[in-house]
Amino acid sequence: MNVWIAIGLTVVGCYAVKLAGLLVPAGALERPLVRRLSALLPVALLAALTAQQTFSTGQELVLDARAAGLAAAGIALLLRAPFLLVVAAAVVVTAGVRALGG
Repeated sequence: MNVWIAIGLTVVGCYAVKLAGLLVPAGALERPLVRRLSALLPVALLAALTAQQTFSTGQELVLDARAAGLAAAGIALLLRAPFLLVVAAAVVVTAGVRALGG
């Protein structure tokens, strides 16, 4: 398949999804279930992306330095550390584990 055909189909698909979102009646968006789902969906997608990026390499599951960094970030969050400290803890632990050969 030609790359430009794939790009064109992606553009048309993205535009169709955006157009479909604009055509949804406002009353449907005000329902409590829709409001609750729209509040939780970004968190769920971000958690899934984090898990996929942390525990996979290609087609296999791995447990490496990235998991240690994620654990350090989780502990920092539990201790209510500021966001920059959470990121710094994850970076330092990940780099430390990789430097030690993990």
